Amino acid sequence: MEPALAALVVPPGLVLGSFLNVVASRVPRGRSVVRPGSACPSCSDAIAWYDNIPVVSYLVLGGRCRSCRSPIGLAYPLVEVLTAVLVAACVLVFGLTPDAAVAAFFCATLVAVSATDLERRIIPNAIVLPGAGVILLAQTLLHPSAEWSVGAFGAGLFLFIAAVAYPGGMGMGDVKLALMLGAMLGRSVTVALMLGLLAALVPAVVLLARHGSAARKMGIPFGPFLAGGGLVGLFAGDRLLDAYLTLL
Repeated sequence: MEPALAALVVPPGLVLGSFLNVVASRVPRGRSVVRPGSACPSCSDAIAWYDNIPVVSYLVLGGRCRSCRSPIGLAYPLVEVLTAVLVAACVLVFGLTPDAAVAAFFCATLVAVSATDLERRIIPNAIVLPGAGVILLAQTLLHPSAEWSVGAFGAGLFLFIAAVAYPGGMGMGDVKLALMLGAMLGRSVTVALMLGLLAALVPAVVLLARHGSAARKMGIPFGPFLAGGGLVGLFAGDRLLDAYLTLL
């Protein structure tokens, strides 16, 4: 039954992804996500509803604005598809339950945060802090335990210490994102942080090999790596952590 339900939530997931594109574009600039309606960033012409259908309109228009023919970034349909896939995965793993709803909200927030960090090198407080609060409250109500608060505090503190020790490596936005990861994952946040740090080492090593000491001044957005670790932690964190502890 879960595969059928997962397939049913794909269209709403695409619509959610379309909304996340608006969030990622407007929130960092302090603009409303409701008004005005969608418009082309190049010519500012309003986008008609039939040109705003997730993925489909992008393909029909050949990735260009109908009015001025300026190219539309591939990131837009990618965000829509990724969001739909993650929402479907939440239903597939957790069923049609409150846990799936919280997991989908968590995934959507990670997508929005990653999009803003990749494009603008910023993790907006207006996205990550409310997200952390909602998730912490939901997890505590659904599964009463101090685990979620401890996970949030521990993960945030860990990255805060790292940010203070190496301010060029990450910022306070990453610390707040770690807070949200801990609120959602509890003890499994250790898996998310470890995988995020390890994944971020790959581009760092590449830059260091190519540019030498100059690579230290080349910023790498850390948010998407943390988000990737968070997704692994969500869907497989407990199993990975238990397997690791078994080896000790």
